Amino acid sequence: MSRVQLALNVADLDASIEFYTKLFGTEPAKVREGYANFAIANPPLKLVLFTGMGEPGSLNHIGVEVDDVEAVGAMIARATELGIEQEIQEDVSCCFAVQDKTWVKGPENDWEFYYVKGDAPAMTCGVDATAAGWSSEAADAGTVAAAAPSTCC
Repeated sequence: MSRVQLALNVADLDASIEFYTKLFGTEPAKVREGYANFAIANPPLKLVLFTGMGEPGSLNHIGVEVDDVEAVGAMIARATELGIEQEIQEDVSCCFAVQDKTWVKGPENDWEFYYVKGDAPAMTCGVDATAAGWSSEAADAGTVAAAAPSTCC
């Protein structure tokens, strides 16, 4: 089942976890330093909380968690066909998970379409530039720099 992802910047992670646990009647799926996420069944929602990543109370980013890597590929193909700019990332370590994803460039906000392959030990966003098809400058550097805090999930 695919679900919309809503990533929020929060000031107090513990208070936010307590609030959203009560609100949605579910415990967080993952809690790490400065980070938590909930896999909410009803409504189908991936709620992600960040501390130190932006103005508390603001939207960090939006996305769609999909069921399999083929769904990421389908979005990549769709965006390409429509001429929509995107950034493709494969096997990226981000938000304590290994993911394949594409960031589709919107007029105001980018949308992240991603599939979680497994757990990762770190919050950081890093990926092999050549595998992800990033710019030649990034590929020459050997890795893609960490994504800006507001675009890492």
